[in-house]
Amino acid sequence: MPAIRSKISRKPSRRTGLRVALLAVPLTVAGALAAAPADASPGPASLTCQGKGVDQTAKARHRAEILIHAPLPAIWGLHTDVEAWTSWQKPAAPMTVRRLDPGPLRKHSRFQATVRVPSAPPATVVISSTVQQLQRGKCLRWTGPADSAGYHIDGVHVWTFSPVRGGVLVRTEESHRGPQADPTSDMGLETWLADLKTAAESGRRGRHLAANAGAGRDRRAGEPEGRALGRSAGWSGAGWSGAGWSGAGGS
Repeated sequence: MPAIRSKISRKPSRRTGLRVALLAVPLTVAGALAAAPADASPGPASLTCQGKGVDQTAKARHRAEILIHAPLPAIWGLHTDVEAWTSWQKPAAPMTVRRLDPGPLRKHSRFQATVRVPSAPPATVVISSTVQQLQRGKCLRWTGPADSAGYHIDGVHVWTFSPVRGGVLVRTEESHRGPQADPTSDMGLETWLADLKTAAESGRRGRHLAANAGAGRDRRAGEPEGRALGRSAGWSGAGWSGAGWSGAGGS
């Protein structure tokens, strides 16, 4: 899934460098993260999903993380409901996202983001993403190109979700390869994470969770809200034990 948030001026802008975060979007078309200087201290290990990560040879790479105080199933539901991204994200340019296949997001799922950049002249950027790896509630990786007239970037976007005491640590890393890849761009990842945090902590859910009885109507006596959400989404207890939740507010 690409992400989008940007503006094009023949090359992506710094903040919106076409949040092509491969629809990593929260759809904010982005630019790309720069590799650390040769004399910089080694950073943390690159993120992976089922053994696969970003393009380590790409000239643009960026990584970010945030702690979200909300149930893991709710966060996962928001993040994987790609067609609803624009309802809680703040793209820098008008954008639409559509799935190219039915059903819940899974390996080989495809989606496409179209961003209308108010440049002179106006430009339309199409970001086509394919899910390559997905482990429900744990990680997600997609790849795909962002294209416009005279513009092309190949992106890889990885997300991981780690239950910790009181919440979920969400990490993301993205790489961009191509003539317009911008090593100085943050790819809009911090903004995307902040928007996801705001949406999840305010109680928003992905459409799949909202369509179920969920914690509101199907919550068992004494059951933490997060576990009820997970059960309504079809998660097994083992798939979400250890999230550290003891009630709606976490532990």
